[in-house]
Amino acid sequence: MSSNRSPLARPLTRRGLFAVGAGAAAAATLAACSKNPAATRGLVTPDSEAVRAAEAARRAAGAGVRELSLRAEPTVVDLGGVRVPTWAFGGRVPGPEIRVAQGEVVRADVANALPAPTTVHWHGIALRNDMDGVPDVTQPPIAPGGTFRYEFTAPDPGTYFFHPHVGVQLDRGLYAPLIVEDPADGKDYDVEAVVVLDDWLDGVDGRDPDQELRQLRDQGMAGMTMGGSGMNHGGMTMGGGGMARSADPNAPLGSDAGDVTYPYFLVNGKLGTDPTVFTARPGQRMRLRIINAAADTAFRVALGGHQLRVTHTDGFPVRPVTTASLLIGMGERYDAIVELTGGVFPLVAAAEGKNGRAFALVRTGGGTPPPADAQPAELAVAPLTADRLTSAEPVRLQAKQPDQTLDVTLGSDRKNYVWTINGKAYPDHALLNVSQGQRIRLRFRNQSMMFHPMHLHGHTYQVVNRDGTGPRKDTSIVTPMQTVEVDFDADNPGQWMLHCHNAYHGEAGMMGILSYVR
Repeated sequence: MSSNRSPLARPLTRRGLFAVGAGAAAAATLAACSKNPAATRGLVTPDSEAVRAAEAARRAAGAGVRELSLRAEPTVVDLGGVRVPTWAFGGRVPGPEIRVAQGEVVRADVANALPAPTTVHWHGIALRNDMDGVPDVTQPPIAPGGTFRYEFTAPDPGTYFFHPHVGVQLDRGLYAPLIVEDPADGKDYDVEAVVVLDDWLDGVDGRDPDQELRQLRDQGMAGMTMGGSGMNHGGMTMGGGGMARSADPNAPLGSDAGDVTYPYFLVNGKLGTDPTVFTARPGQRMRLRIINAAADTAFRVALGGHQLRVTHTDGFPVRPVTTASLLIGMGERYDAIVELTGGVFPLVAAAEGKNGRAFALVRTGGGTPPPADAQPAELAVAPLTADRLTSAEPVRLQAKQPDQTLDVTLGSDRKNYVWTINGKAYPDHALLNVSQGQRIRLRFRNQSMMFHPMHLHGHTYQVVNRDGTGPRKDTSIVTPMQTVEVDFDADNPGQWMLHCHNAYHGEAGMMGILSYVR
């Protein structure tokens, strides 16, 4: 078994960038920068002194180290009466939950027993660039039979998760929660429940994600239906200025909610016919840490008979907002506290704009559990979306005008299954260059007819609103023909992916690299 203890064997110059495990994306980045005067200072490489200095600043003296071992392997899992072959961490779906303290160092040895290369991306963590798990950008992929050691500080408390960043491997069982605990946790709740949502097709009727992507590419946009609903693109109505309008005002994503028809939706790896059960006592306050690990599905989440007090999004606190339901896109995380009454209650994650749901139970006492097709009244209420949230004051960015605004225009090739950023499909990508210390504004402009949950690696931004109080996030839904602006401080140097967290959109081109340059 081969071993990679460091992703880059030596500090690399601009000329030698990605010489180890070099790929087309890295070559395109370097070639484009060499033609652009803004990049003549050179790229900040993933294993540079600047990256090491940023990690040193995060690491506290005497910080504890959490030693972990992960094994990605083929396995057969039981989804609750349905057994399917898949790939998973440790032979289970989700993989083993990781909990660390804020400021603790994670040292994870990952063994690849898969028949294909893989990596691990630590989603939402502001970690050192060479530990980010992006093949041919921050590390060579881990070859079959190989190992790789990830080591980084976990600086910010909150709800995160990890998954591969190779192809559409995310749409198998390769994901698991990562919880960074705050020393102040537990003051406003009594018990916790980690709720991992997923859409599932792997191993069902011979299907797998790679085959699904090939079919999407073969049929192109013209042959697509919308999220398995049976409607084609002719079902979209057009408003003024070309804005996509849904016939249902309660449909926040518009008319087209996904590209893939899924037979199953899961909570913590289980079907609603054999549901995951979260237990507590009447009167207790339960903190739900909700993670959307799905590849192509947003969910509307509600707990029957209860209100959700949303306290965090993407790990960072917000001013609490009480709601009947919330909308969570792929890659997003929400924390909510519920004050539990006595009985057995349906926890439902309805696949937004699709047919199907994930289903679990919250039990605080006796009684007959509701059926898997129970329809809580809370689902009929328009869900809470991130634009209604404000950040808690302690995590709010200092008011400042951006030093640079970068347009990130989201588009598609209407004939082929190609998704683009600024007119380019990865590994070809437009330059998004920043310098350390700048305040950067990203302007996501969605010129396509589908929603895109856009995710920035290595940073947490603040969503721009009129009052300068938007939530801190790393993943934001951008709906059709709409614009979302976000600000972040360029304080974590390196080469960072910026992409749609729909796994199929990303692999079909909607990825780019935000590059720090000297």
